[in-house]
Amino acid sequence: MATSQDVLPATGPAPSEPAPDPAAPVVARRRPGRLLAGALVALLAAAVLASLAGNAAFQWDVVGRYFTSAAVLDGLALTLWLTAVTLALGFVLGTVLAVFRMSDNPALRAVSWAYIWVFRSTPPLVQLLFFFNIGALYPTMSLRIPFGGPELVHTRTVNLLGPTLTAVIGLTLLEAAFAAEVVRGGILSVERGQREAAQSLGLGRLRVLRRIVLPQAMRSIVPAAGNMLIGALKGTSIVSVLAVHDLLYSVQLVYNQTYQIIPLLTVATLWYLAVTSVLAVGQHYLERHYARGHRLGGAA
Repeated sequence: MATSQDVLPATGPAPSEPAPDPAAPVVARRRPGRLLAGALVALLAAAVLASLAGNAAFQWDVVGRYFTSAAVLDGLALTLWLTAVTLALGFVLGTVLAVFRMSDNPALRAVSWAYIWVFRSTPPLVQLLFFFNIGALYPTMSLRIPFGGPELVHTRTVNLLGPTLTAVIGLTLLEAAFAAEVVRGGILSVERGQREAAQSLGLGRLRVLRRIVLPQAMRSIVPAAGNMLIGALKGTSIVSVLAVHDLLYSVQLVYNQTYQIIPLLTVATLWYLAVTSVLAVGQHYLERHYARGHRLGGAA
């Protein structure tokens, strides 16, 4: 008859594993696939750069000659001015539209929704051409005293809205529609309880929006606004169809005389790349500035 000692296995202390040597070097895991992919990408990038540098059709000497020419720099200055003015005015109007969209007044909500729907649903080129030909709808504009009073100002629309002013108005109204949604999304990212707490302290709605809501909403607004800024810079090239002397139209005037199309288009491309790169760096630091409180709060 078997006893319990015959059935149960022998027990004893488990053999201990050897402790790792702290002085042993750490060897990274080899990833040959990653190295091969990196080498192929570097080889492809070098081939593209060599092709660009060695292609005589680019005429890099012509690019260098016109890159800082007076005509190109004047066009670049107008492009930067258009971008700054239209985006600043667009965000002012867009903030008003965003507040209207979130208002308790159904009439204000309807007007804001209709505005955003129209300008986001139609192509920018169509809008610019429509404003440029607004004289066909309203040949004259006048200001008179109501109830049959005398006319104070009378002017023809074609004399009032030139190409540059038409571009400013058209681009501003377009940017306002997109800015309204950007600002509305930033406002919605702020907890409603903070607004209610501020209003319970007796602060007015406008002051709550200006001092409580918008500073916190900037963390969500800035990334989208930075993308809008870069898009607005590139979008100004559309005003060349109105003969506005922006960067693109300036190089077009030059290559229409010299027939050096590729070098002049390369000049415009390089300037767009340079300016958008600077704006992207500025956007990065602006995002870091408005995200400081969030990072500190997360770390705490």
